[in-house]
Amino acid sequence: PQDGATVTAPVKVVMAADNFTVEPASETVTAGRGHLHIMVDTDCVAAGQGVPKDETHLHFGKGQLEAELELAPGSHTLCLQAADGLHVALPGEGMTQTIAITVE
Repeated sequence: PQDGATVTAPVKVVMAADNFTVEPASETVTAGRGHLHIMVDTDCVAAGQGVPKDETHLHFGKGQLEAELELAPGSHTLCLQAADGLHVALPGEGMTQTIAITVE
């Protein structure tokens, strides 16, 4: 969804990356490559820190670029964040994007 959108559940999220190759997580860390995560109603992870795996830190380690999120009605924030093969948040402009949405 776009920032500020009002949506219905489940929320279909389509992810993309510019200047970054999305691939499945692995033990190999390659510059400019990694996978995506979505933080739900919590801050993005600081660059260089590992992304936790819990109900608010969603991992897409198979290289997925689409997901359906079951969100309760109300206001939510979503942070899309790139990380390397070891789930470490990547530094740099554009490695995170945060939007606010309302679920009806």
